[in-house]
Amino acid sequence: MEICYLGVGSNLGNRRLNIKQAVKKINLLEETRVLKQSRLIQTEPVGGEAGQPKFLNAALKISTGLAPLKLLKALKSIEKELGRKKSARNAARTIDLDILLYGDRVTGTKRLIIPHPRMFARDFVIKPLAEVI
Repeated sequence: MEICYLGVGSNLGNRRLNIKQAVKKINLLEETRVLKQSRLIQTEPVGGEAGQPKFLNAALKISTGLAPLKLLKALKSIEKELGRKKSARNAARTIDLDILLYGDRVTGTKRLIIPHPRMFARDFVIKPLAEVI
């Protein structure tokens, strides 16, 4: 089992419920348990189209036996189940699930970069993450 940290965000629909449902679904993944969740913080969107609604963001500390790419695939499936549509980068979305850290691994592939490449430049990631580390 590995300790991993996830970023969670939502700026469409019932943002609080979207995040709650995502956390519940993550907890139901094979060999995966949510150990800790940060408080929700409201933030302005970064990038994307002007006029987007504000985000609610949080960070999760999880324990998982899933390999990094298998975890990524499961998170993308949860996003789809919760109504996320493929669209432009940084577009408004019902749910966004990102792997921030996966144990002590450093990975760089087309599909997955760990640590998350932009997390240190984003207060909406670092502040919640600091609560769960």
